Amino acid sequence: MPLSVSTLPLLSVEKLVAYQREFHALRERLRAAEHRTLQRSSELNSILEQFRRAIAETNASKQTYFMLFRVVCHLPSDGCMMCWFCSLFYAVSMVMGIPTVKRKVKSYLSETLHSLIDKLSAEEKLDCVIIVFVGETDIDYVNSVVAGLEKEFYTELNSGLLEVISPPANYYPDLNNLRETFGDSKERVKWRTKQNLDYSFLMMYAVNKGVYYVQLEDDIVAKPNYFATMKNFALQLATEDWMILEFSQLGFIGKMFQAPDLNLIVEFIFMFYKEKPIDWLLDHILWVKVCNPEKDAKHCERQKSSLRIRFRPSLFQHVGLHSSLAGKIQKLTDKDFLKPLLHKIHVNPPAEVSTSLKVYQGHTLDKTYLGEDFFWAITPMSGDYVLFKFDRPVNIERFLFRSGNQEHPGDKIENTTVEILPFSTKEKYKRTEDRFYKLAQFEKGVAEGTVDPAFNPVVAVRLTVQKDSAVWAIISEVCMLPLV
Repeated sequence: MPLSVSTLPLLSVEKLVAYQREFHALRERLRAAEHRTLQRSSELNSILEQFRRAIAETNASKQTYFMLFRVVCHLPSDGCMMCWFCSLFYAVSMVMGIPTVKRKVKSYLSETLHSLIDKLSAEEKLDCVIIVFVGETDIDYVNSVVAGLEKEFYTELNSGLLEVISPPANYYPDLNNLRETFGDSKERVKWRTKQNLDYSFLMMYAVNKGVYYVQLEDDIVAKPNYFATMKNFALQLATEDWMILEFSQLGFIGKMFQAPDLNLIVEFIFMFYKEKPIDWLLDHILWVKVCNPEKDAKHCERQKSSLRIRFRPSLFQHVGLHSSLAGKIQKLTDKDFLKPLLHKIHVNPPAEVSTSLKVYQGHTLDKTYLGEDFFWAITPMSGDYVLFKFDRPVNIERFLFRSGNQEHPGDKIENTTVEILPFSTKEKYKRTEDRFYKLAQFEKGVAEGTVDPAFNPVVAVRLTVQKDSAVWAIISEVCMLPLV
């Protein structure tokens, strides 16, 4: 019988209390289910929102020339781009763009593609697209490149992992009468100007294919696990207002953009493609967005650094000795590429982090939680703590904290407990004075385990030092895996 005002006087106190307990238990289960659902869908919602932004900004653009490059042709024509094994629609996390041109000495395209593709897992191959842009209008040369790729990468082309495009014959303006600037020769000005147009075409084609776009070159090699590292790093920064993530310190290699930003970048490049190289133009975009002319240069650099975030160590290395600029030998190498990855990235629930430990040289806890760096602190003392307070209660399945790294293997955490603060009190478990419950302890620098479902949802996780340490402490990995 439904509970009503008229029946309340007839109920015993015990039954009323029982009803209240059942109601509160149901409410807690519903609350936990809500948090679990929100956690499961947060990444998907983020991706869908970025797709909506991309579509909205594309539709709102008044630049009609964008439409030209959405026309896909399979026969030579002055006004149409050429596209092989292409799909008009995609919904992947990442699009990688590789411009390539005719080189007089040696082509590095094949080894570049092998390096990228061979380091992808089967699952990752379904979540990305690699687009090769052949920046030539000589149809015979373009066809020879396509034939070579089809012979070597037949499976990847037919599966949709790899696409090949080239511009229409009338895409490039007259590049023979450009003004020489910044001391560059006529040939170099022509080369860098065409390069700007190549990047723009590739970005326009890629804008609606994925969430993130990564600019690469045709003469690079990649580190193992590069795809997951880039994706997780970007997802960890989903709430940050970034414009460029840099996974290499060289030129235009390994630069990641959010797809909705590509329209703005292309429009800017088209306005100034004759004036400066691409990396300078990108810096100008950042200046326009965040720099105050009334402030000094240092203030401007600080503002730009919030939009342009560097990941270390580098994930890509330049290997091309012979440049696409005829006669140029470039012995460029990224010194960061050889350095080991001193921290591991995980997509953790949004949280506010804090610590009583004294941080060393900017290796902060915030950066560690976001996957940007490892955490490094001066000698921990008894009572010191590291706290992760979630933005909203989260159902945690597993946790992992790893200390030390390859460069400083001795800076490990010992005599430290892992504690959690549940959303509601658990009377049958022993707890600390401030209502935390001990789950695990660091052993040989690592603490890991599962969370009893009875403790979920969790408000906070804390590492508490139980005994003075004789060494400094590094946290190189933080993983709090939500319950799925």
